[in-house]
Parts: sequence; structure tokens; C-alpha cells
Amino acid sequence: MFRLMGRAAALAAIVMTFHGAGHAQAPASGTPMIMVVPAAAGSAPDIVARLLSDELQQRLGQPFIVENKPGAGGIIAVMAARSAPAARANTLLFVHAAIATVTPLTYRAAKFDLATDFEPIAIVADTPMMFVANPAKGPRSLADAIAQAKAAPDSVALGSTARGSIPHLAGVLLGQMTGTQFNNVAMNASGQALQSVIAGDTAMSVDGIAPLLPMVKAGRIRALAVTANRTLPGLEGLPLARDTVPGLELTGWFMLFANKGAPEARIQEINAAVNAALKSPDMIKKLQNTANYPVGGSPTEAREFLQSEKAKLARAVRQAGLTPE
Repeated sequence: MFRLMGRAAALAAIVMTFHGAGHAQAPASGTPMIMVVPAAAGSAPDIVARLLSDELQQRLGQPFIVENKPGAGGIIAVMAARSAPAARANTLLFVHAAIATVTPLTYRAAKFDLATDFEPIAIVADTPMMFVANPAKGPRSLADAIAQAKAAPDSVALGSTARGSIPHLAGVLLGQMTGTQFNNVAMNASGQALQSVIAGDTAMSVDGIAPLLPMVKAGRIRALAVTANRTLPGLEGLPLARDTVPGLELTGWFMLFANKGAPEARIQEINAAVNAALKSPDMIKKLQNTANYPVGGSPTEAREFLQSEKAKLARAVRQAGLTPE
């Protein structure tokens, strides 16, 4: 049913294809492109950014430099990218969903709006969340979980990663969209939430698919549903959450931006290169090996998607009682 290789092994293999943590392989000539990434070298966002930059430099004929600027919820990276000249769009910003949607709502210092301060180029890839349960003590399906929570509010413990994370907000949305009250237990790390549901301390958990699939395959936990908006290769046997809860679609996605004021022709040129890269069989395979799936599309589609995600997650943030700190 599942054909996804271990995420750690896949990331390690891909990292070895790059020579040095700061630079993607580049042609000898051309004006350098800088891709600012608000994550540490070797992290999941960094790996996807480097896969993309390696493809783009070949298609655009320019060397790419990946600049890792982790910390402060992504604020450091966003501000650095925003200060770059927009004239030729030679500085790009590569961000994941939480920075674009949640950080501005939960960090007082986040004085930015990616929808207005930048120009969306394309959605690069996404990875769905997965609801799982303890095989002995948890619900047998997502519908069963909802029924239990409706019958006895707060009785179904739903573990997730840190408050304000995409997995945590997926759990909040589940309750919000079904009119039920789950006992959302946000933990410090993904591993804690996983161990808690395996041990039966929580009936359910929600996280990205990468850390959960091996445990599903081993029978340690039961997969209830994935929050993708489509059936994904290798995950055909898993139910989609939206089939039980219409509209329950939430992924950890990556988007590429240029600075506000970048020439439209340049944005379209980069967008075309991104879409071509995402059709490359090698790129598709490498993304899927890290539990990510290519998306692509036009800048207009990226902008509309961003606005929709901002509205959806703003509702979840309010429901969760999160306030700026």
C-alpha cells in the first residue's frame, strides 16, 4: 500500500548530492540568484529548496545560492529577502506554510504579509497531515473519532506537535469543522506525539505523513485519514479526510516568492522554470522520497491559494486561542 522510503534516509541521500551546505551546483557564468530559506541547512525545507534550486539554475542559466536564515519563526529570512532589490527578481524567498500564514498572527515582530509584500511565483510542493489512532484504544475511522467526540466532548485525546504548528491546527480544524470538541494535546516534538499514541496515552495523533507511515506499515498505529486535496502516489490505500469532513484539506506546503515590484515577465519566466522542474521525473522521485509531492501552477493560482490558506488558518488560530507573543 505504501511505497515511501524512510524520510531520514532519503534526506541523507539527497544532501549528499550537493557539494557544500551553502551553495547548489551552478554553471560557470550568469548573474547569481539567491534563494533565501528560513530554515537550517539539512532541514526538510532546505532539502526541498536545494532540489528546486538545482533544477532552476539549469533551466534559467544562472547560478543559485541558497542562503539559510533560520530563527525567529522565519522573520529573519523574510526581512532579509524583502530588503533585496526587486528590479530583476534575483533574490527569491522560499517558505513553508506556517511562516506565510501562522507566524504573522503569532509573532508581534512579524511585520509582514507575504500576500502584499511579495509576489507569489508558484506553489512548489506539499505534504499532507495524517490522522492516526492507537490500534487497541483509538477510533477505527475518522467518522468514528468524530462520533466519539460528539458523544462525549473532550474525551478523545488528540496529540500533535507544538501549539500553532500545522499539525496542531489540523486538529483544531477537525473539531471546528465538525462541531466537536477534541482534547487537543500539543506536545513539544513530533516524536512525543507519536510515542504517546503508540503507548495509548492519547487515542489519536496528527502529524505530517513522513514520521507516521513507517509506524502505520508496522501496525503500531492505525491510519485514519490524510488531509490531502487529491489521492497521492503511494498513498492510494489511505482515506482522504475530505471524504468524511468536506473541506478538511490542510498540508504543509512550500511556496516561492519574488519581491513586490518584480517585473511580471520575470515572474512568468521563473514560474515556467518551476513548472518544468516539477514535471521532471527525477525531481518528482526525489520529492516523493522525502514525503513531498509536486504542485506547480500559475502565479495567480499561488496567490489565490495563499489567500485561502491565510483565511482558513486564521480561523484555526483564533479557535485555538493563540495570540501574538
